[in-house]
Amino acid sequence: MRASAARNLPALLLELREERFSGTVRVEGTPGGTLQLRDGLVGAVETPGAPTATSVLLTSGRIGDEDWLAACAAQRDADLLGERLVSDGLVGAGELEVICTAAVFDGAFAMSLGALGSWQLSEREPAVLARPGVEPRRLTDETTRRIALLIRLWGPPGDLARVRPVPGTGVVEGPLSARHENILNQVNGRRTARDIAFALGRGLYAVMLDLIRMQTLGLLRWETPTVPGGRPSTAPRVTPGRTSAAGPPPVPSRTEPLPRRMPRGGEKGGK
Repeated sequence: MRASAARNLPALLLELREERFSGTVRVEGTPGGTLQLRDGLVGAVETPGAPTATSVLLTSGRIGDEDWLAACAAQRDADLLGERLVSDGLVGAGELEVICTAAVFDGAFAMSLGALGSWQLSEREPAVLARPGVEPRRLTDETTRRIALLIRLWGPPGDLARVRPVPGTGVVEGPLSARHENILNQVNGRRTARDIAFALGRGLYAVMLDLIRMQTLGLLRWETPTVPGGRPSTAPRVTPGRTSAAGPPPVPSRTEPLPRRMPRGGEKGGK
């Protein structure tokens, strides 16, 4: 393990950016994760707390399983897999870049909701990367912004990640958006926001915002978690032959945990 004077993960990433480090940062914790860096920029984040770019592409149906496996067989180098997907016409270059970059931000956000431990540096692992990558300071600032917004709208995001919504009794005039309908189809009192994000191939943060909105409309209410602070109850499914698409990012550190507050069923949280 390489020596470093960094006091936390964001500080480490800034240090590695100055050094133009290319490699992998493995972070212990719950959920913890892996960061893939190239020239000090964060290109991928993989964590049990949020879907990777690969999960988003496959679970959402943007790329079919057979097409994905064929692309992986034709291009064994995971670093070049993204280019292969584009050249095969399976996804546009711009769309792929948006998906990969969004997965980096979402992974960093998901990691920030738990407790991060020690880290270890190693050689970079091949992966589908956001190009050129995300500046560490920008990643930390955006993670901080997301946490602050969720606190204002609802309460501690870590609690929101663990509660299990159940269907509500509210009625919306006019047709329900496809996005909200898809979420409602997953709401059964057993799935957390993380579970729903993995099931739909959507970002955890975006799903959380939708859940808050749907609560205000009365479309769902909250069930308290059975094991506070536990690991996500659903991990991403991996099909043999698929190449993992991201590694986990940094999250701003807190010197003290936010006060825990669990909304009561049927009430509107965040006040």
